Amino acid sequence: MTKSETGRQVAQLLFQAGAVQVSRNQPFILAAGWASPVYVDVRLLLGEPGPRKAVTDLALAYVEANFPAGRFDAIAGAETAGIPFAAWLADRAGLKLRYVRKRPLGIGRNAQVEGGSVDGMRVLLMDDLTTDGGSKLNFARGLRAAGANVEHVLTIFYHDVFPGAAARLSEVGLTLHALATWADMLGAEASRQLAAEDRAEVERFLADPVAWSARHGGRTSLTPLS
Repeated sequence: MTKSETGRQVAQLLFQAGAVQVSRNQPFILAAGWASPVYVDVRLLLGEPGPRKAVTDLALAYVEANFPAGRFDAIAGAETAGIPFAAWLADRAGLKLRYVRKRPLGIGRNAQVEGGSVDGMRVLLMDDLTTDGGSKLNFARGLRAAGANVEHVLTIFYHDVFPGAAARLSEVGLTLHALATWADMLGAEASRQLAAEDRAEVERFLADPVAWSARHGGRTSLTPLS
């Protein structure tokens, strides 16, 4: 299956699940602090057996097509929504499963990585969504601090519009792989269900998301949040 076909199918699943929500009057504030007129709730794929099986099949096909057999020892799900996607993929691929917290727990072993040791293991980091890549840097640091070899990140959906996001990951030796991006979403047949006014506002946001965010009370630059 080609990358474009994978993106088209993931986009269809997201639209069918009602995961693409547009609010022109009251912007969403994304987890990374950006204001946006559109919110893609990938977690809506978790609830029903059909969509979650379909997206797991697509993720497995992507991994098998883009990496040699035996490339990874484990898949690590990013807290929180990355964990179930990683669990389903690890089960299908016959790989070990770990998960990585946003920060160490602060009690007990004070661990950031759970599920067992990752020392010396080649780990694929998995998350549901990537905005500007900032959280992936933190998750990768946690895994590497525990001894893992982490070079690749797999995400279900990637905004792919914030300037410099891929470069930020590349600078620390991370390659981002996305099953779907906005190009796939707007090219999908299901995108026709968007009202014309909503689609126009989404396209204005995508043309310059940093400026759109600044005008609507969100982050104003790619400078990392303190």
